[in-house]
Amino acid sequence: MPDNDNEASAGDAPAAPHMTAAEFRARGREVIDWIAAYMEGLERGDAGRPVLSQITPGDVYRAMPEHAPERSEAWDDILRDVDKVVMPGVTHWQSPDFFAYFPANSSGPAILGDLLASGLGVNGFLWQTCPSITEVETRVLDWLAEMTGLPEAFTSRGNRGPGGGVIQGTASEAALVAMVAARQRAVGDRAVDGLVAYSSSQAHSSVTKAAMVAGIGRDAVRPVAVDAQLSMRPEALEEAIKSDRAAGRTPFFVCATVGTTSTGAVDPLGSIGAVCEREGLWLHVDAAYAGAAMVCPEHRWMIEGVERADSYNFNPHKWLLTNFDCSALWVQDRSALIKALSISPEYLKNAASDAGAVVDYRDWQVPLGRRFRALKLWFVIRHYGVEGLRTHIRSHVRLAELFETLAAADERFEIVAPRRLGLVCFRLKTGDGPTRALMERLNASGDLFLTHSVGPVGPGAESRLFLRMAIGGARTQERHIRAAWDAIRQHADR
Repeated sequence: MPDNDNEASAGDAPAAPHMTAAEFRARGREVIDWIAAYMEGLERGDAGRPVLSQITPGDVYRAMPEHAPERSEAWDDILRDVDKVVMPGVTHWQSPDFFAYFPANSSGPAILGDLLASGLGVNGFLWQTCPSITEVETRVLDWLAEMTGLPEAFTSRGNRGPGGGVIQGTASEAALVAMVAARQRAVGDRAVDGLVAYSSSQAHSSVTKAAMVAGIGRDAVRPVAVDAQLSMRPEALEEAIKSDRAAGRTPFFVCATVGTTSTGAVDPLGSIGAVCEREGLWLHVDAAYAGAAMVCPEHRWMIEGVERADSYNFNPHKWLLTNFDCSALWVQDRSALIKALSISPEYLKNAASDAGAVVDYRDWQVPLGRRFRALKLWFVIRHYGVEGLRTHIRSHVRLAELFETLAAADERFEIVAPRRLGLVCFRLKTGDGPTRALMERLNASGDLFLTHSVGPVGPGAESRLFLRMAIGGARTQERHIRAAWDAIRQHADR
C-alpha cells in the first residue's frame, strides 16, 4: 500500500480517497484497540451491556441516514457511529453469559488470521489463483481429521487417495453439497422424480432445506422415528426405505446426526451405516456442534461406526475457537462430489487443472469464489495446540455437569434429556407456560441469554417446551454458571 495512493499526476483522473499505508496503520491500531477493549469488557461483564440486544425492530435502520454520503466522511465519525448505531443492536455472542443456541467461538488467533486473509485479498477457486489457499486448507483439514479421530480414508494423503476435506461456510452448505453428490452417485446427470432422503425427526432443518435447494423437494425428506434417547431407530429407517422402494420411489441419501440441535442426541452411526450399505444409500453425518468434542478421545464413542459414512461434517466455528464461518466437510470419495459440481468453461482452464495434478476446491462447493478460511484455522490449531483445545472442551463439559447438578437438586425443575457435552435441557415442572415466561424474564433482564426447544420428553411422551443451557463460550467460567443459576432461581421465584 504506497504512501502516495491519493496523489495523481498531472492529467490523471481524480483518485478515490484510498487510505495511505500510514493512515491504514494508524486506523488499524484504533480498530484493534477497540476490539481488545470490547473483549476485555466481555471478560469483566460490563454493566449496561445486556447479552441479548434490547432494541425494537427498526431502531438501527432508523439511526442511519436515509441516503448514502456523497463525499468521504471522517474516520473518527465512522468509528464513533459503531458505538452509537451498531452496538445497541448487537447480541453479544462472545459474552461469558451467552448460553443460547450453540457456541460461536471467537479467539485472538482466529481474528488475526481473518485479518491477514482479508489483507491478502486472494480468491482461491482454482489452485492456480492462489496455491497457498488450496494447499494450506488440504493440510489443515488432514490435521483436523486426525485430531478428531476420523479414519484415514477421509484424508487426502497427499492428494493420492480418493478422500479429503474442504471448508464450507456452514453445516447447511455441507448438507447440500453432500446431498448433491449423493444424487450424482445414485442417478448421474439424469433428472429423476421420486428421489427420497431420510433423517431423524430430531435432525436439523438444513436437511430439508438442502432438498428444497437441490430441487428434490421438502416432501421428499422422510423423518425417521427415534427411541427413548431421541436417537434414530435403524430398524425404522430400514422399514421406511423398503416402503418407499415398494411404492416405486428411489431412496438415495441418509443424514445421521451426532449432537442434535434440541437435545444433543446421538444417532447410532454403525447400525445406520449398515442399513445404508445394504441399501446402497449415501450416509452423511452432521456433527455440527458435537464434532469439536472429538478432539477429546473420551467423547469419540459418539462417532463409532463413522467409517461407514460417505461424508462427515462439523463446525470449528461453533466450539473450536475459530470465527464464523468455518465448517469442515470430509468425503471418503471425492469423485461423486467433483462430478456433481464441476463445470469447466474455457476461461477457467489451465495446465495444472487440466493435468489433474492439483485440487480445485471450486469443484467441492456451490460457489465459485472462496476466501482463505483455512488461515484462521491454521492459526488456532498452532496457537492452542491439540492439548489446549482439549482443555477448552473439557472445561465446558465440566461446567455443564455442574449446572446439571444444580438444576437437578432444585425440586422445582426437571432435567428432560440426558446431558450431552455442554448442553443441559431443563424445565419448570409447572409446565410450558411458566417455563416460557421464565425464559422471557431472564432474557429481558440482560443478565444472560438462553433459548428453548419443544420435543418429546421420555418414551411415548407428548412434546413439551424446555430450556436449553448451551455452555461453550470462550470466556465462560464457573462463576458465570453459578451466577446464571442464581438468576434462574430468582426469576423462578417470581
